[in-house]
Amino acid sequence: MVATHSCKVLTARAILSRLHIFFHALAILALFYYRFTSLFTTTSSLARLTWALLVIAELILTFIWGFAQGFRWRSVLRDVSGWESIKPHQLPGLDVFIVTADPTKEPVLEVMNSVISAMALDYPPDKLAVYLSDDGGSPLTKEAIREAFQVAKLWIPFCNKYGIKTRIPEFFFSPSCDRERLDWDHDYKAQELLIKSKYEALKKNIEKGSGDTSKCRMVHDRAPYVEIVNDNKQDGESEAVLPLLVYVAREKRPSHPHRFKAGALNALLRVSSLMSNGSYILILDCDMYCNDPTSARQSMCFHLDPNMSPSLAFVLYPQTFYNASRSNDIYDGQARSATKTKWQAMDGLRGPVMTGTGYYLKRKALFGRPNREDEFLTSQPEKAFGSSTKFIDSLHHNSKQNIELKQMNKDELLEEARRLATCTYESNTLWGDKIGFSYECLLESTFTGYLLHCRGWKSVYLNPTRPCFLGVTTIDMKDTMVQLVKWTSGLLGVGISKYSPITYAMSRMSVLQSMCYAYLTLSGLFGFPFVIYGIVVPMCSLKGIPVFPKISDPWIAPFVVVFVSSLVQHLYEVLSGGDSVRTWWNEVRIWFVKGVGACLFGSIEAIMKKMGKQKTTFRLTNKVVEKEKLDNYEKGKFDLQGADMFMVPVGILVTLNLLGFIGCLYRVIIYHNYQELFAQLFLSFFLLVLSRSIIESIAKKVLFF
Repeated sequence: MVATHSCKVLTARAILSRLHIFFHALAILALFYYRFTSLFTTTSSLARLTWALLVIAELILTFIWGFAQGFRWRSVLRDVSGWESIKPHQLPGLDVFIVTADPTKEPVLEVMNSVISAMALDYPPDKLAVYLSDDGGSPLTKEAIREAFQVAKLWIPFCNKYGIKTRIPEFFFSPSCDRERLDWDHDYKAQELLIKSKYEALKKNIEKGSGDTSKCRMVHDRAPYVEIVNDNKQDGESEAVLPLLVYVAREKRPSHPHRFKAGALNALLRVSSLMSNGSYILILDCDMYCNDPTSARQSMCFHLDPNMSPSLAFVLYPQTFYNASRSNDIYDGQARSATKTKWQAMDGLRGPVMTGTGYYLKRKALFGRPNREDEFLTSQPEKAFGSSTKFIDSLHHNSKQNIELKQMNKDELLEEARRLATCTYESNTLWGDKIGFSYECLLESTFTGYLLHCRGWKSVYLNPTRPCFLGVTTIDMKDTMVQLVKWTSGLLGVGISKYSPITYAMSRMSVLQSMCYAYLTLSGLFGFPFVIYGIVVPMCSLKGIPVFPKISDPWIAPFVVVFVSSLVQHLYEVLSGGDSVRTWWNEVRIWFVKGVGACLFGSIEAIMKKMGKQKTTFRLTNKVVEKEKLDNYEKGKFDLQGADMFMVPVGILVTLNLLGFIGCLYRVIIYHNYQELFAQLFLSFFLLVLSRSIIESIAKKVLFF
């Protein structure tokens, strides 16, 4: 069997989506016709002000909705087959980059499971290298990776011998994996017990070290440190060849900018070019495990296709989260809309965005444009790549799959690697600009992927039945909001910069692809119309000022159609993807909460940064899964601990709408003017029903404070 890939256009979805776009757009046009004609005929100055505010809110919503239609134009579904037939000599070199920054927020045991699972990929070990960037410089992480390698020495041969699919030790030894732990024979059982004892010892030592402040700490002022934990050489006849394993803690000084995760990835780019120089790179978050060992081979079905490879930058896999509830994901932590709808849609255009983890990237794509990857090497490469002649020489020889370590002795190699990991190496070069991962945005992968698309590169999206990567998602309100504030601030910062998809991308990619990126960068603005509607409608209800047509007026139809059409289209999207009505309701509810909370704060932060009133700050998402929070999440209970700031606007709007609903109901009963106020009464009622669980959680927090 030959390794192949297929692409199926979801024609039925595309036709229905285009018909809905046309139908919905007509309703929006009718709505605005009514709004503008009524706005100029209103005599009351107060009524005119309220209508003007609502028109602004509706224009923003329409603006964002228009960009979102790029996701609905042409969705595709890809599949691969025959990857098992790819011979080892046909496979290119592969480097795996794993980045961690804080041992208190990113549990070291999870990091080690990521490292071990990456080393256990179904890939020739002499062509596989794993690099761990410890941006916190923690002594505990350094010790742990040495001990984790001792586990890997037993674990990887065991997985290969018995065809183990779950190559994450923590999962394999858990009760959920009992089906895979079969009693093959006495030798199997003996090896399993030996590996388990080694892994339990690793866990115990990490837990002990996590309580030691001298080990579980971050060092922010340090020299560069590079250690080859495994040198990819066979020590004896009985020893199996294992992938290269390297620990990197780049130099950090308070007086020099370190560029956060992008800076760490660029340091790994340079160090890895010197040591293994894999043609392709797998980027992983420190909590993202390799759940399917064949993912690398599957991605090569695309990368090795001569018709696709010259312009293909990366193959993206969906982020799947093992702690996300399948039936009641109250925080929408699994990002269903992105993984099941948006990325498929962008794949039908020029390709999906480059999310922060789980993608196989062509190394050369970070150094130039398609068919012009060496454009910065032809003249004065030192100005682009820095002064290391050995590093530049590795770029000239990038077509070779590996640079043997024996070309330099170990001391020389480590000395040069440390030089490449210094904080001054990038000075007066193109790193972070036209070379490597971009420093323009804190969401380094997303923005770098956007630039790659602007330069002419393409990408593909592959979503196999078995999740290739498993990670941890947020399971409380605080972490959910903090994460979304970071995303909103970073993306909107791009949307209002010189790199805005509305201006910068329109001439560099298709209009539909630009619309998709415009939606991603500007969707954080949802918070402003939510706040306007959440204040104006109940206040007008209390004053008895109608802001919608009478229920008997034919002009109420466009408002009803827009409202119902949006909900029905979203419901269809959820159900057609195999999810439930509960999932749809959870997404609508958290969409409102996130919009009023995180999106509003993130948008304000982005605007303040643009005005120079606020400095760029990096927020690391907490990856620690606490049992109490997990229990509340699985029961469908909102955990608001630490989220007070984000809940303030939510609480204010809910309170206003409760008062507006009561006042509106009073006027309907006493004055019988339900014709004029019915729409406002319904909107406030819908918001209260939508927020019922949030109201209960806020009430409990206040009562037990």
